Amino acid sequence: MSLKKRLFAATYDRMSAPTEDAGLRDRRRELLAQAHGRVLEIGGGTGANLPVYGAAVSSLTVTEPEEPMARWLERRVKDQHRPIELVRASAEKLPFEDGSFDFVVSTLVLCSVQDQPRALAELRRVLKPDGRLLFIEHVRSEEDRLARWQDRLNWLNQLVVNCDCNRPTLEGIRAAGFSIAALTRGKLPKAPPFARPLIVGAAVPDPASANGTRRN
Repeated sequence: MSLKKRLFAATYDRMSAPTEDAGLRDRRRELLAQAHGRVLEIGGGTGANLPVYGAAVSSLTVTEPEEPMARWLERRVKDQHRPIELVRASAEKLPFEDGSFDFVVSTLVLCSVQDQPRALAELRRVLKPDGRLLFIEHVRSEEDRLARWQDRLNWLNQLVVNCDCNRPTLEGIRAAGFSIAALTRGKLPKAPPFARPLIVGAAVPDPASANGTRRN
């Protein structure tokens, strides 16, 4: 367990508080209000989404692969007034059966997974055929000039918050066999300009996609 990872986990809530207070928390609440049934959240971090889930969520499972974050998340889980299953697993290798969940949630996670195509394939696999992926992600800008700055400064983003701010995540979601059901573009408040481009939305498995093939 590296010192950098321990420090990042210990200071994450403090670093993200201005962004949450400036509107991200409201975006979480609005998006996750539609979640119901069996829900899986990947990369739960320190548990910012936990208080947002409503009573329609009958079962909540949260994964977190990084041990320092998982320890903070474990404390937050104990404070909730609902049973929550915490699983230490990466998004690229989810220990769940095909078609297990009604909703899968990813908020500011797909920028940091090591293998985004594999992670998205796993999300599609564990979703029911009529399930939904709910996402909030900061992404590569549609503006060429800003996108170039994202490429130049991505090393800094990796150093500070361990994620890639220049990933074309929306295209990745589509390539993984999803259709976009709802999409809002915005800005991550209080973030540096090169990390601000944001997408918020929902995607559904595309039955016509070959990526939907179940694994044996």
